[in-house]
Amino acid sequence: MRHNDQNQGPSVRVLRVGEQVRHVLSEILQRGDVHDEVLAKHPVSITEVRMSPDLRHATVFVKPLLGKDEDAVIKALRTNTAYLQREVAHRIRMKYAAKLKFLPDESFDEASHIDKLLRDPKVARDLEGGEG
Repeated sequence: MRHNDQNQGPSVRVLRVGEQVRHVLSEILQRGDVHDEVLAKHPVSITEVRMSPDLRHATVFVKPLLGKDEDAVIKALRTNTAYLQREVAHRIRMKYAAKLKFLPDESFDEASHIDKLLRDPKVARDLEGGEG
């Protein structure tokens, strides 16, 4: 008997395939298999891959190490998308090659921004319960 899946997150299979795609992309970039000057100069971390439920689309979140030249790195990845899609499809036996979409991972920036806000003396005073 199936339960209502609407309020649940992605299935185990979707998560597993996303992690496989993340691992394969990381390996390709680490080994320098993509012949691109920008990608050769900038080590890139694949922080997360979110697969669509039908496994046909993968949103790939990336962060250049040290956060340098993020726009150039994203552009280089997008330029090489066709090659990366072929490699992922070849290395992970899937019925369809997932379409890859590269986006910068903003979570680190958000976390440091929140941390900075929490360290602000005015916010710290409010957090200590200084009402009035």
